[in-house]
Amino acid sequence: MTTPQTPNTIFIVDDDEAVRDSLRWLLEANGYRVRSFSGAEEFLNAYEPDQVGVLIADVRMPGMSGLELQEELLARQAPLPIVFITGHGDVPMAVSTMKKGAIDFLEKPFNETDLRAIVARMLEQAAERVTQVQAQKNHQAVLSRLTAREQQVLERIVAGRLNKQIAGDLNISIKTVEAHRANIMEKLEVTTVADLMKIALTKAEGTA
Repeated sequence: MTTPQTPNTIFIVDDDEAVRDSLRWLLEANGYRVRSFSGAEEFLNAYEPDQVGVLIADVRMPGMSGLELQEELLARQAPLPIVFITGHGDVPMAVSTMKKGAIDFLEKPFNETDLRAIVARMLEQAAERVTQVQAQKNHQAVLSRLTAREQQVLERIVAGRLNKQIAGDLNISIKTVEAHRANIMEKLEVTTVADLMKIALTKAEGTA
């Protein structure tokens, strides 16, 4: 379970200085490391996507809004859970942000006990997301060792094609298919087709 002692960061993005200061005080008093920003653009310039953290963002801000910030993070595939705070929230907006991956939606003034509980839950999800993204990157790096032909053979193995069928698909001999298959297993450091499938499917999920 994630605790305040782990080196995670709570990012606060709000154009209201009083809100930023009160949130920083509350979270730092509970042992969290906090970085605050007066706008979405400032935050995006400083954010590193491989960092475990969570984002608390105002919905309505000058320049890029909180919702536009969410869209930008989604486009970057950033594994950053978000909770929105606003004095102008409504149910349709809350539903929209939740469907796009926001963890929660709180109206000002918000309950401090609820916020602390949400932050703790978000940190756990943030760690899981970063781990998943890193695993996908690792699998992609492993798959990049394969030649173009080996990738074609792998795609057909995953599709359940037999060596004879793969040979026919690619207009090569069965022995060549077997050689490619052996090379694939060696390069990906696996000994079973099941393990091969896990690596290939992880890549597919990461690019879906």
